[in-house]
Amino acid sequence: MPILLKDHDPELALRPGTTKSDIVKYLYQHPEWGYSPKDVTEALDIPRGTATTTLKRLYDDDYLGKTDDGYYHALGDREDIRRYVSSLDQTHRLFGHHRDEETTPETPEKRIGDGRTDEELDAELDALENEMDGLDE
Repeated sequence: MPILLKDHDPELALRPGTTKSDIVKYLYQHPEWGYSPKDVTEALDIPRGTATTTLKRLYDDDYLGKTDDGYYHALGDREDIRRYVSSLDQTHRLFGHHRDEETTPETPEKRIGDGRTDEELDAELDALENEMDGLDE
């Protein structure tokens, strides 16, 4: 996917599809709330230890804030992270329905080349190429 260079931050070490990215996305989508590791575990269905460790690393790397009583939250001054989360949301709106786990691809009624030998397919391809060459002249 192309990026808009004026908004690109190569120092942002987040990659879509990782637990780190999922946690950042969740907290920045709900910036008015603070979450405990248990809350994140339940919301994202990840192991408690993973949530605790990842939240601490994100806090240490200044991706998240943390209250004195242990609730993690989005930072108001991280416009780069807000852009990242926004791009994830836009990508999901554009392509997310194609990745629905419950959806199975349709099976075509007829497959190209069914019931024909390689020689017949080659002859048909040659005929089409000759036809196209005739149109170009």
